[in-house]
Amino acid sequence: MKHEGCGLVVFEEKAKTNDVGSLGVTSDLCLTSDLMCHRFGVLLFIISCYYMVARPEDKRLCKMAVWIQAQQLQGDALHQMQSLYGQHFPIEVRHYLSQWLEGQLWDVIDLENPQEEFKAKRLLDSLIQELQNKAEHQVGEDGFLLKIKLGHYASQLKSTYDRCPLELVRCIKHILYTEQRLVREASNSSSPVGGIMDSMSQKYQQINQVFEELRLLTQDTENDLRKLQHNQEYFIIQYQESLRIQAQLTSLATLPPADRQLREPTLLSKRATVEAWLTREANTLQKYRLDLAEKHQKSLQLLRKQQTIILDDELIHWKRRQQLAGNGGPPEGGLDILQSWCEKLAETIWQNRQQIRRAEHLRQQLPIPGPIEELLNDLNSTITDIISALVTSTFIIEKQPPQVLKTQTKFAATVRLLVGGKLNVHMNPPQVKATIISEQQAKALLKNENTRNDSSGEILNNNCVMEYHQATGTLSANFRNMSLKRIKRSDRRGAESVTEEKFTILFESQFSVGGNELVFQVKTLSLPVVVIVHGSQENNATATVLWDNAFAEPGRVPFIVPDKVLWPQLCETLNMKYKAEVQSNRGLSEENLVFLAQKAFSSSSINPDDYRGMTMTWSQFNRESLPGRNFTFWQWFDGVMELTKKHLKPHWNDGAILGFVNKQQAQDMLMSKPNGTFLLRFSDSEIGGITIAWVAENPNKPGERMVWNLMPYTTKDFSIRSLADRISDLNHLLFLYPDRPKDEVFSKYYTPPLSKAVDGYVKPQIKQVVPEFTTANLDPAANPTYMDHGASPTVSHPQTYGIYPPMSDSMLDADGDFDLDDTMDVARHVEELLRRPMESQWSGQQS
Repeated sequence: MKHEGCGLVVFEEKAKTNDVGSLGVTSDLCLTSDLMCHRFGVLLFIISCYYMVARPEDKRLCKMAVWIQAQQLQGDALHQMQSLYGQHFPIEVRHYLSQWLEGQLWDVIDLENPQEEFKAKRLLDSLIQELQNKAEHQVGEDGFLLKIKLGHYASQLKSTYDRCPLELVRCIKHILYTEQRLVREASNSSSPVGGIMDSMSQKYQQINQVFEELRLLTQDTENDLRKLQHNQEYFIIQYQESLRIQAQLTSLATLPPADRQLREPTLLSKRATVEAWLTREANTLQKYRLDLAEKHQKSLQLLRKQQTIILDDELIHWKRRQQLAGNGGPPEGGLDILQSWCEKLAETIWQNRQQIRRAEHLRQQLPIPGPIEELLNDLNSTITDIISALVTSTFIIEKQPPQVLKTQTKFAATVRLLVGGKLNVHMNPPQVKATIISEQQAKALLKNENTRNDSSGEILNNNCVMEYHQATGTLSANFRNMSLKRIKRSDRRGAESVTEEKFTILFESQFSVGGNELVFQVKTLSLPVVVIVHGSQENNATATVLWDNAFAEPGRVPFIVPDKVLWPQLCETLNMKYKAEVQSNRGLSEENLVFLAQKAFSSSSINPDDYRGMTMTWSQFNRESLPGRNFTFWQWFDGVMELTKKHLKPHWNDGAILGFVNKQQAQDMLMSKPNGTFLLRFSDSEIGGITIAWVAENPNKPGERMVWNLMPYTTKDFSIRSLADRISDLNHLLFLYPDRPKDEVFSKYYTPPLSKAVDGYVKPQIKQVVPEFTTANLDPAANPTYMDHGASPTVSHPQTYGIYPPMSDSMLDADGDFDLDDTMDVARHVEELLRRPMESQWSGQQS
């Protein structure tokens, strides 16, 4: 068994000394590949013709554009260009926006600098707008279809890259640079077509250059092998000739002496000549064999180096991006490019392996003493190691199972073999099995210890056959309906809770390659999962997953993570998670992060530099409660995210919610503003709460102003009445801090007025009031369609109006906040009264 990264492989090689055939790529597949290339060329031709007819002026403008030249590519270059496009960036977009795409300054954007995201977002928006404009100008029957298609692409690109515009820039840079290189190579020109160059394009160029070098080396060894085979066949013919001569010499003994003396000198001369030639040719053959073996050694060294770059750098980076995507990072992307590289590796490895086997076959046909036998054995062993490493590392999880996994709940996952199509694994589709194992079992598995096929639970529908998708060339197993029936937990360590216990899904399969020449048993592990049995555990389980995804180190022992991290590292993780959960481009500002640091470290410093060198432990993050509270830092932060995601997203995106402000800061900010100025901040004392703070006169001290705070709203409250409607109800709220009229900010979210009464019934509506700041209206004719009732308590002795029940003298909590729960009980009571038929309602009051 061999372990590479997270994948495992067991392989068996079946000796076939008399089988020197190729891998067995079927003619159907070759035909399909040629057909795809042909269709791709036809598509370019059709699009080009339409483009020239529809927009002749564009044709003149783009005469020397890269795209026009790229359409002339042939053969392998056309294949390479074809692989650049797909769902991530359709070729039609490249064609119809060719001039615009090549005119943008893609190279000025630093892909490694997150601050450049706004530039990338502008380019994305411009791209979408250009596509929409192009679609709107299409006319006629063909134009109608194209209009629909371009509109679809605009929506698709926006959906794909809206949250990660830098990935769009990365993609387009790679496409344009590769096209330039292909055009340059095809025209044998040394001058660059354009100036786009960045580190990723350079890396891609280096990888492609190595593949070209490997192709030439493999072709060279193929030619040498054919020459060796031809020379060896001639050598064997001459050797047979020497045997014939020797037989003739032996037969001379039966002839009369005169005849023997006449013929013997000639035969001896011929034998000496042939034997001398055979001796020289044997040395030449031996040299050819050694030279070929040395060339194969060079090829394998380069192959191993290239494979290391692709598997240990690029694929590991992809897996890291996939892990961060679990925390809300941008989509991992790039798997199609990785597959194309892995397929080139597989093809080159297999060609070299077959050449080495043919060389061994030639050696067995004509054994010549020397070191070649040992060399060929070493080469065969090396190439087998290389291909086994490739197969095991490319058995990957394309779509991870959910990392917070609830029992008795359906979940999905997708496993993919990147080299499956190239190695013809789909000709005998393998089955993949999924098993859940514990952290300790995962450690034992990677140490190659006997785990006795143990599992830590039972997964239903855990077997799936890998399917080959002809259109995409992918071989994958799509588990659609798995369900964790039960889980077996291990003994926990110290203060560890069930939501800190990590499991993993083990996917394993077996398949053969090259007509059963090699048989592989492959295994791969999912990202760690936390198993829960109730929704109330999801919050803490998410914290475990977030910490693991963010701070796991490459090549770790499962599933060890640092116990403490630097505060700036955690800030980056929290910001990524917040933007993803709220689905907003407005992340956490430096002021927001300072507020969070104050809360996490019980500090009053407002200087961000004071926190840069501080560390936060896992216990501080989600094991120990915040001072004076019964919840942890993460539980408070997660509550804010949930509330914002469900009810406050548009207001957060509009910048209407300051959010991360404490009570004292709110008071300091508001006291310098006119009466009626208010702000929205997240509650310090309640999980998932937001409160309104506003400045107004102190009713008990004329001429003195004070800041008021409503009891925090929660999800329960917003399920009854939205934030915008509640703000609309409170007439004493005039300006959103610092000075924006509230209707200017919130009016677009107000609920439209109710329709008139139907069939004599009046539909009730709850409206929020703060009685101390409300003028009562007892005239029922003033608003015949609905009746207001108090949704917030008073701050002093209130009057009793009409149908409102008497209120207690004080409904403030210990902190001076309004107790919304008590007043909502009143609201629900009035709502119940309003639901009753009008006659019985009034008769009840009279009685």
